[in-house]
Amino acid sequence: MSIHRFEPPEPHPAEVTPFDEREWQLQERALREERDGSVAGDDPAVADYRKVARALRTPLDVELPTDFATRLAARVAARHAAESRLEQVLTHALLGALALAAVVVSMQYGGSWLRDSLALLPAGHWELGLQWGLAVIACLGLSWSMEHLRPRARPH
Repeated sequence: MSIHRFEPPEPHPAEVTPFDEREWQLQERALREERDGSVAGDDPAVADYRKVARALRTPLDVELPTDFATRLAARVAARHAAESRLEQVLTHALLGALALAAVVVSMQYGGSWLRDSLALLPAGHWELGLQWGLAVIACLGLSWSMEHLRPRARPH
């Protein structure tokens, strides 16, 4: 039998691109000249960076419709409702499969399971099993009823 020790590979240091001081200074100069409204110089790199700075400072010509927020909220609500419906359908399908499995297992093993479970109870104390069964049913019923009685939070 051989035992191999797993050693994770050593992480490679992330390749760091060197900082280019000249490019930084060109960008800053272009930004400063564009902000001050200076006359364009003869350096094409600064001229290109000035175009970028000008484009970033110019507001977009796009006007949103007056009901943009309402329409967007409606789209988000519709998508949430669709996802919620899918989740509910899948949950019901899973619960149905679980119930079907419980029925099949109960039919196959129910008699022997019940007989073995009752044999575990002390002789003549059927009421103990009945009390525990009623307690479980009461807990399940209470949980279910609280869920359906709880007020639903609605967005304003």
